[in-house]
Amino acid sequence: MRVTVKKIPSLIRFNKPSLLVPRIASPFFLHSPVFRNNTRNLHAGCVLKSDHWSGNREEELLVSQRKQRPISPHLTIYEPEMSWYLSSLHRISGILLALGFYAFTITLGVTTLLGMQTSFQDLNKWYHEKLPKWSQWILKGSAGYLFAFHFGNGIRHLVWDMGYKLTNPGVIKTGSVVLAGTLVLGTYLLAQ
Repeated sequence: MRVTVKKIPSLIRFNKPSLLVPRIASPFFLHSPVFRNNTRNLHAGCVLKSDHWSGNREEELLVSQRKQRPISPHLTIYEPEMSWYLSSLHRISGILLALGFYAFTITLGVTTLLGMQTSFQDLNKWYHEKLPKWSQWILKGSAGYLFAFHFGNGIRHLVWDMGYKLTNPGVIKTGSVVLAGTLVLGTYLLAQ
């Protein structure tokens, strides 16, 4: 059996550009089942080869390494915490408030372009005369509580930007204050 030593001229060498399979020696190879009993093929940045590697063998190595990799963690393994609930709700409330604002302004703009001369008073009259009471309460409550939460959480983020309350207890305390403020301000806006 003839053993030849071949140094890798560059760090990465591709056999087939379409596969993008690098030919490099790394410590991860030592943990691969393909190389466990075949460590003579790797030595200090040099690859000792008794045979030429084929594209199939490299692909088999890559597949075996991928099978041993842990799956990336997802939200299901984490314990739910107030910080990521409030972060998600802050983004959702911002999107919903923006959609409502855009719908309102686009309605005013389009009706003006079409010559209908719609004003804020006309939309207010339509809201109070055409919509049933239950839908008025739902729209008013949704907008009020979403605005109250988004406003309070925005102030919370400004407090964080100044460098205050960045510890875990501080984050929980400010989150509780935001939720209490949302309840108070949202109820006040709904009662108006």
